[in-house]
Parts: sequence; C-alpha cells; structure tokens
Amino acid sequence: VGGGATGIELSAELYNAASHLNEYGFGKLNRASLKVALVEAGPRLIPALTEKVSASALSELRKAGVDVHLNTMITEAVENGLITKDGEKIEADLMVWAAGVKAPDFIKEFGFETNRLNQIEITDLMQTTVDKDVFVIGDCAALIQNGKPIPPRAQAAHQMATQCGKNIVALLEGKEMKPFKFNDKGSLLSFSHFGTVGNLMGNLVKGDMFIEGKIARLAYLSLYRMHQVALHGWFKTGLILLVGQINRFLRPSMKLH
Repeated sequence: VGGGATGIELSAELYNAASHLNEYGFGKLNRASLKVALVEAGPRLIPALTEKVSASALSELRKAGVDVHLNTMITEAVENGLITKDGEKIEADLMVWAAGVKAPDFIKEFGFETNRLNQIEITDLMQTTVDKDVFVIGDCAALIQNGKPIPPRAQAAHQMATQCGKNIVALLEGKEMKPFKFNDKGSLLSFSHFGTVGNLMGNLVKGDMFIEGKIARLAYLSLYRMHQVALHGWFKTGLILLVGQINRFLRPSMKLH
C-alpha cells in the first residue's frame, strides 16, 4: 500500500528476487509465480514528482508484472487481505504499508505546535515556533516554502542538517543565522534491473530534466557512490567499489536470510 518511492521500488525488487530464486534450485518459480499489487489512494503514482515521471513509473511497473490500483483507498487490513473504501477485498498473503511518513503520537506531548502528521512546526531558521532553543530537521519537521511543505526525503534532510549546523554555530557565536531554503535537485526511481526513471536538476533549470534508461541508471548509481564518498571519503569508497566488483564473482546474487 502506497505509490511512493518505497512501494514502487519494493514492488520491482520482489519480481527481481523471484527470478533470482531459480539459481537456488527453484526451477519452476518465475515472475508469473508472484503476484504483487500496488495500491495508491491518489490518481497517480509519486504525486510529488512530475506527471511524466509518474506515467513512466506506471509503465515500468506494469511491464514488470505489478498490478497497480490507482484511486483506491484502503480502510482496513484483515488477516488475508486489504479492504478498500468501496468495500472490495484485495487478497494478500503478505501486506506491506508504505503509505507515507507520520511522526509518532508522543511528539504531541512535547508541547510544540504540530500538524496532522505529528510533525513539529518550525520557522525558516529551523527553530520551533514555541522554543527558539530547539531545532528540528528531517521527517519530523513541518516547514512550508513556496506554498508547499518540504518533502520528507533524504536530500531535504541532508540540506536541513547542513544549514542547521551552521545556524547553531552562528547562534552560539552571536552571529546572524540564515534561513533555510530547500533546493530540489530532482529524484530517481530504480525498478531493480527492469529500469530507472527520474527527473534531474529540479528548479536549477526551467522545468524538469526527464531521464530514463541507461543514463538514469548511471545517475542512480553515481548518486549512491556520492553518498558513500560523503561518509567514507574517496579512498575507502574506492576500496568498497573494488571489493564490490570482486564479490560479483565470489558471492551469490541474492542473500536468502
């Protein structure tokens, strides 16, 4: 349940896993043996991204074999399936809920202003509206810019963390703090080995730069390596890349535990 990045990428990865199981003696198992239904309450997948990316994601999922249900709201989960708002039942042996981010209920007990998702309301300086000595970033922070909430995505949390750190240092040194401004650099969706689509550059250019196929896959892998460089540095990342290439020949393509 949930037509965001998590639901989309998991659906595709399940079909990829089914095909790999043949390497472990399950000769009769193939993609047709698995039935994955992806349920989205809205009219299209990943509404935060452009319609072109959404349409491409829908096409890729259906090519992989995923049964996509749009405009379908789930009201109840029972032992062997999901009940829709219209009273229909979607049979399921395994159910995964990936329909968005919501902060835990105890957040409301802290005394801060919160929204319907229990996120804490903050200012452009990332301070809470109640106490300026408390800073909040990431998925639990609620901030509206240009009429839209800051999306609960990794790039937003990363940018908020960077600016928040600078603002805390400025506050301690008695200097002026700078407001946070989210710079959307685009998003990429991976459909396991079936394909990759996304939009790059975001608001750095006029409109969005749509990419798909091998170029999108290369951008997706490059982004992952950039995360590793930020965490480990260039030398360790190079070693990780080398070890990964060696393990492609030594280790199985999928772990069974």
